[in-house]
Formats: sequence, structure tokens, C-alpha cells
Amino acid sequence: MRTHKKLLITLLASTSSLLTAPSLFAAPVVLELDYEIPVQQNQVAFVPFAGDSILSAIVLSDLSRTELKVTSKNLPQQPRTSSELAGTLPVWQNMGIPYLVIGSTRTNRGKIVIDYEVIDVKSGQVIEGKQSLSSDKDPQSMRYAGHVIADKVYELITGTPGDFSGRIAYIEEIGRGKDKVSRLKVMDADGENASTITEVKGSIFSPAWSPDANRIAYAVQREKSHPVIYVQNISGGSARVLTPFPGSNLSPSFSPDGSRILFSSSFEGSSDIYEISANGGQPRRIINWPSSEVQPSYAPDGKSFVFVSDKTGFNKPQIYRYEFGSGRTTKVSNSGYATSPQFSVDGTQIAFLNGRSAAIMNSSGTVTANLGNTGIDEAPSFSPNGKRVVYASTQGGKGILTIKSLNGGESFGKSGQGTLRSPVWSASPK
Repeated sequence: MRTHKKLLITLLASTSSLLTAPSLFAAPVVLELDYEIPVQQNQVAFVPFAGDSILSAIVLSDLSRTELKVTSKNLPQQPRTSSELAGTLPVWQNMGIPYLVIGSTRTNRGKIVIDYEVIDVKSGQVIEGKQSLSSDKDPQSMRYAGHVIADKVYELITGTPGDFSGRIAYIEEIGRGKDKVSRLKVMDADGENASTITEVKGSIFSPAWSPDANRIAYAVQREKSHPVIYVQNISGGSARVLTPFPGSNLSPSFSPDGSRILFSSSFEGSSDIYEISANGGQPRRIINWPSSEVQPSYAPDGKSFVFVSDKTGFNKPQIYRYEFGSGRTTKVSNSGYATSPQFSVDGTQIAFLNGRSAAIMNSSGTVTANLGNTGIDEAPSFSPNGKRVVYASTQGGKGILTIKSLNGGESFGKSGQGTLRSPVWSASPK
């Protein structure tokens, strides 16, 4: 971006004007010049890592989708270390870019080692010293390493952990009625590297990640059958039935320590909220109102959960909060139609469906962001650091997953063969 400024320059007439001037010097001549000066918008200069052909592009792409303004173009030099940079630091300081990321790759015992540094350009200091990461050489491991590096670079600059190494689970539906096929899929947070976890003839609902991002709980409804909740390891193996109960078993939610799962079920009458060990067993009913209660979701501290009830009237669902310690229940939402609640990681925000619009409210029920009517009655899901959300929509007859920054970063989407539903972001693996 360039900015225009007015420059007032006063010029004195030359002595040749003395013949006609009434005084020793002629009156000042004022010229108004319109000129351009460059204004530096980039916050981070990224030098592709020396010896690398894979990682740098992933790191740059991740960072470019945040509120940070990142560039790798028109850089004066290609330093690999802070030692190489020391003699030419003034050149970088004159660019006006606050942060510089540099690094290189090397091989050690069959693995790729990435050494990188994030430099505060004004002071020339390396933030928290040199960082190193080791990775296997296969493409998937290298891709994951790139996301982890982007996480750390973002954290070193902003103080907030990045969300690039988390993954997104979602449902892809092909066909209709008895011919419907549903796939539970998982992709990287940049929309790439998608893989199918399971495929069923029927419908899959409400996937939920375990806190360690190693398991997913989800509900399956096959033709002429009630929904059953399964738990499956991401690394493979067969799914395990969690709720072999009659009635509709839906909306699993892992506790923060991964030991328990909330869900809704109608196996004892109307839909109520239950809690069960993540290993299965006998469930404990927590909410038992005459109305229907569904879609429970644990708070990040595990001391409470939110859920949806239509106790105020038919087609007027509202979001409530239950506290484990006191057993107290309070209404959270203030809108006329509120469903599908999910907490942000810090517990200060709740994503939900506000009428037909995907929205976000604070813990007191005030709507803070409205993402609009997506065409699919589902709420967004927060990224691990709460800075972005993912949600499903339909555009031109195609299913779209949109990843949207909540603080000014780039939004982007991923399309699929059929209908894409219920995206949910995992925590970043530790």
C-alpha cells in the first residue's frame, strides 16, 4: 500500500527578478507536490529454509491465513542463521518489517532436522533462541512438521499457540434415502491431506474428538435402525459400540480428561442427557425433564456442560448450562432459537446455531459474531486457539467447508463430492 501526502515547498525567486520586484527578494512561490511514499504492511518476512523444498511452502501458507501479514518476496538476502544476519541487520531494519523467520534443514540418522529462528528485527534478538524439530522423510510426516513449525512461529510472535497442527473431522454424504453412503473423514487444518476413517451405508452424525485427538466418537444410523454411538481410534482398527441401547443415541462429547462422554438418548423415554465412561458401561442420567434435551457439550474445565432443551415451547429450543457441583441449571441463550452449542477452548465463547445462522456468543449469551445463513442447520466449531472457526455450508449445490478467521486473517473453503456436514476441529496433538 502507498499513501499520498501533500508537500509544501517554498521557493525564493531568483535575483533576476530584481528588475521588477518592489523589494530585494520576490514573494515566495509555494508549490504543492503530490507524492507517494511506501507504507510497510507486512509484519513477518519469511526466508524459505535452506535445503528445503516442502516445509517452507506449508509454513508460509499457514501463517498467511492468520492476521499476520507475511511475505517471502523481494527480500534483500537469504540468511540461514542469526549469525549470518548479524552483519547486515540494518538492511532488514530499514525495511520496517518487525519479524524475520529464517532456518535450514539437514539430515541426521535418516531423519530431517529443521533448525529455525524467529528474530525481532528492531533489536536483532532471537525470540526464545534457536528452535529445532526432527521429522521422518515421508510426505505426511513432513507436512505435519510444517504445521508444527507454523504453530510455534505464530506463538513466538503473538504469544498465542497456533492452530495449524490440529485436524478437522467432517462427514461426506453421497446419495439419498436407502442409497445414502456416509464417510467420516479427517483433513489437515489447511484443507489438505484428507483421509476416510470409516464409511457406512446410512447416516453419520455429530463427530467429536477426544482431548488427545487420538479418538473420535460419532453416531451412526443405518436403515430401519436407531442411532448408535461408536468410538474409534484415528490410527485404525474397528469401531467400538458405546451405546447399545434402544432409542436415539446422539451428540457425544468427551470430558476434558477423556475419561467420560456425555450424550443424549431416548432409551428411557424422551430425550435426556446422560454421562458414560469412555470405555462403555452403564450410563448415568443427568438431565431428566419432561421436555426433550439434546446436544450436550462439556465446558473446557469439566465443571459444567451446555445442552439444548425445548422446555419453553415447541420449536423454541434454548441453550442451558448445567453445573456438576451444585446441580444448578441456568439458561444461557437470549435469542428465539438457539441450538448446537460448543465452547471455545478458553470457555469464554460458545459457537451455536442462531435461528438459521451460524453464530458466536459470549458466556453471558450476547451474540458477538454472526456468520450468516449457511444453508445447513449446524453451528461452527472453534479452532484450538479460538482464533478461527470451521463450518459447513452449501454453495451452487455443492457442500463447502469454510475456515474463517475471527480476527482478520484469510478465509478459505474446501468442496467435496456430496454434502459436507458437521466439521469439528481437534486439539493440536501434544
